[in-house]
Amino acid sequence: MIVALIVAAGSGERLGAGRPKALVELAGRALVAWSIDALTQVSQIERLVVAMPPGAHEPSGLSGPARVTMVAGGASRSDSVRRALDAARELQAPREIDFVLVHDAARPLVTAALAEKVISALQRDPDAHAAIAALPVTDTVKRVDPQGAVHETLERSELWAVQTPQVFRREALERALDVTAKELAQATDDAWLIERDGGRVIVVRASDENLKVTTPLDLQVAELLLAARASSGGDRKPA
Repeated sequence: MIVALIVAAGSGERLGAGRPKALVELAGRALVAWSIDALTQVSQIERLVVAMPPGAHEPSGLSGPARVTMVAGGASRSDSVRRALDAARELQAPREIDFVLVHDAARPLVTAALAEKVISALQRDPDAHAAIAALPVTDTVKRVDPQGAVHETLERSELWAVQTPQVFRREALERALDVTAKELAQATDDAWLIERDGGRVIVVRASDENLKVTTPLDLQVAELLLAARASSGGDRKPA
């Protein structure tokens, strides 16, 4: 079986909204509600656990799916993942969890199709421990020293910009998360924890629209993309 964990415990300081990022309004609904809607459309996912900021109220705009559970997030992103996974295991016991999908609420334009694509890639590759959504880097990337001088230009044909969703074999993710709080705090994504543990991670080409909302400009772009989806005759929900 597959469970999905949505990481939504970030403060969102760069948005300047004065509230947790997951609760910032996007097109009339809480930011996290869009991700919840998309992932509840994936038939293989039997349970969603959302790691929210401690003490945060339930997000607005939810349609009330019974299989969604809210838990308090942790001190770091990967700590929130670990707490959400612990909750998922308790909720699904004694049934065994085979795969775990992790998604950041900061990417509200995720689609069910992308989630299914990443899940399928991992299921098809018995040697892989994780599959992650990503896009090839199109900009030239330079390594710069602390004084602002260019140290080297990297070969961009080998570079990918990593996104979520990321899908893991449950045992591999549990092993990778079984580290100190300091090590968890160093992880910018959970795939890095798998990599440092010697696991094999494969990339799945993502959508150009699966942007991360970090700044007020990102929020405006996300609203425009949602409006474009609606005007094209599709559902307002990212499906």
